[in-house]
Amino acid sequence: MEEFRELIKFLLPFKFVLLLAVLCMVLATAMNLAGPQMIRILIDTITLGVEGEASMRNINLLALAVIGIFILRAFAQFGTNYVAHYGAWKILEDIRKHLYNHIQSLSMKFFADEKTGDLMSRMINDTRNFEQLIAHAIPTIIVNGLVFVGVAIILFSMNLQLALYTLIPVPFLAAAVLKFSVISRPLFREAQDRISDVNSLIHDNFAGIKEIKSFTKEEEEKKNAHQKIALHTKKILQALKLSAIFQPLIQFISGTGTVIVIFIGGRLALAGDLPLGDLVAFFLYMNMFYEPITSLGRINEGLQQALGSAERVIEILDMEPEIKNHPEAEHLGNVEGRIEFINVNFRYVKGVPVLRNINFDLEPGESAALVGPTGVGKTTLANLLPRFYEIESGKILVDGKNIKKIKVDSLRKNISLVSQDVFLFNGSVRDNIRYGRPGAEENEITEASLTANAHEFIIKLEKGYDTTVGERGVKLSGGQKQRISIARAILKDAPILILDEATSSVDTRTEQLIQEALEKLMKNKTTIIIAHRLSTIQNADKIFVLKQGEIVEEGQHSELIKQDGLYSQLCKNQIAR
Repeated sequence: MEEFRELIKFLLPFKFVLLLAVLCMVLATAMNLAGPQMIRILIDTITLGVEGEASMRNINLLALAVIGIFILRAFAQFGTNYVAHYGAWKILEDIRKHLYNHIQSLSMKFFADEKTGDLMSRMINDTRNFEQLIAHAIPTIIVNGLVFVGVAIILFSMNLQLALYTLIPVPFLAAAVLKFSVISRPLFREAQDRISDVNSLIHDNFAGIKEIKSFTKEEEEKKNAHQKIALHTKKILQALKLSAIFQPLIQFISGTGTVIVIFIGGRLALAGDLPLGDLVAFFLYMNMFYEPITSLGRINEGLQQALGSAERVIEILDMEPEIKNHPEAEHLGNVEGRIEFINVNFRYVKGVPVLRNINFDLEPGESAALVGPTGVGKTTLANLLPRFYEIESGKILVDGKNIKKIKVDSLRKNISLVSQDVFLFNGSVRDNIRYGRPGAEENEITEASLTANAHEFIIKLEKGYDTTVGERGVKLSGGQKQRISIARAILKDAPILILDEATSSVDTRTEQLIQEALEKLMKNKTTIIIAHRLSTIQNADKIFVLKQGEIVEEGQHSELIKQDGLYSQLCKNQIAR
């Protein structure tokens, strides 16, 4: 059970709930063990020929005792089932919360490498198997352990010789269970991996349904989906086939115990060495004696699924967040917005540099534009400032403080980001605008929308500010989403601003509206601008030209044009188009 070493801590807050469930299991087990004893007493009462009235009185008392046993067992079974499920679902709730928090704490590099569908599968499907483990497998193991010990004591107290013979099948049963565990777990783990692949494919296809339809790839994607679904079915059936072979084998081995009791017990009874009541009780207890091991075989399928799922969850939990708060990290106070990059180097993959020896500084309120051909690291450079990624070497300072010595949440609260790929949550326009300031008043939201040139189109929507924008803002145009994103940044009012291709992919009129909104947003803010359209950054205080991950030119627009270098060439190319 080493796979659950990191999950045990989630059980501790519910130790009393689990203890109550165990007590209910003990009571239910005791009542089950008492049943055959009642039958034994009844047979002895009849066969020993006690006087009439005494026999009737004993039978009446026996009937009342059995009624009491049934009542107590019913309450104990209710407690076992409900309390165990209650504890399991509360533990599962904590595990999912912790897993979500942990995943959210990981760096952007992790999300770039992992598939969303796979993460969803681990968080929902894999953790769901823990409920089966806690509410079903563990209670069954506990009850069966108690039953096995209790029945063994009773059998050995009744007849030592016959009890020893009934132990013969036990090693074979144990060996079969262990063998099944070793073989089946990798199969169930692989089945979990394949359903994760299915989830990832479906997530991607539904998110990219427009592209699938526009390229008429429905048939191809259908085949791909069918193949992955069929592969999962194949893998789970391989595991279930093994289980189907295993179950009859377990039943056969345990059935040999019945043969032993018939063969040996029958001879002992005929010889007068074993009372009839004891023989009948032996038969009843014998099934209970083997039941713990055969039951373990039945639950082993779910147990192995849970173990396979635990491995997948622990893989995520074992990942350390790349971006952490330094032990001496501080909160930023009143931020002026001074930014310095000092000999900054960065790479996504070892041996493949993306940024090299980046050096520049910005005074509070200044604007800097990053330009250059596609793929030279402009967006990457901007993403280093809020620590979405960790630099390899060098320093980045905000107001003279190394960002590694600033608490991450404090740093990011002082930076607003408006990007080309605007993400809107599937909520109302109002909720999306005030995402950075949940407590914003209605008049502040309206004012931010007016400044962003968004108010006019918002009030024309079906429900105005209460209009639901759809998943990723699908109900709005690109320009509308962009202006809502700007309104969101205006409302946040952070002293540092990053604009990443904020005016691309829109028509001229919309670009003008967005540009006007951005100029209002940039007022008195230190701004880093990434723009493909160089006409939008001519008024920047500083322009840095990147080539192959290095700054090769810097200056203002007019200065760079006179240098007749890369920047000048880029401007000429755009004018020529």
